[in-house]
Amino acid sequence: MKIGVLALQGNFREHIQMLRRLGADAVEIRKPEQLEGLDGLVVPGGESTTFMRLMRLYGLDEALRRFQGPILGTCAGMIVLDREHLGLVDLAVDRNAYGRQVASFEADLELEGDERPLRGVFIRAPRVREAGPDVKVLAALDGEPVALREGRIFVAAFHPELTDDTRIHERFLELVKEENLVGS
Repeated sequence: MKIGVLALQGNFREHIQMLRRLGADAVEIRKPEQLEGLDGLVVPGGESTTFMRLMRLYGLDEALRRFQGPILGTCAGMIVLDREHLGLVDLAVDRNAYGRQVASFEADLELEGDERPLRGVFIRAPRVREAGPDVKVLAALDGEPVALREGRIFVAAFHPELTDDTRIHERFLELVKEENLVGS
């Protein structure tokens, strides 16, 4: 399974390490043509305004809109994929909604279908303001959605790549397998 990780800035190295740990062939993506042949794509955390500027500069914004494989967006990646930016997931998201860098925190999350709590690392994290009817909540913090899925798009307001817990990446790879079976 070949998974691209958008490597313009942010935590792309940590996502690559996690994906490789799970047996995926993870590669850095910086140009539109590098999206060809990928089974899935990760848009990591970082700074969403910088992401959008660099993606427009390199033509990656339109290339991501055309990309048909599953996408995982974490933190800034969730913002970039929302309806106010690339429009790939039916969410409206508020940036830095949990506070500035100094207000960063970790918390145990309720993960759908799992008894064990999932540790979430929230760094200038976005908050879901509104979700469309087809968006499914996969994890919550104090009743608020922090991991969601709509079709082939999986988003998280936190940084799953900054813990040793592989469950978010495992679920993403399961989605990639499902989508590739459906597409074949």
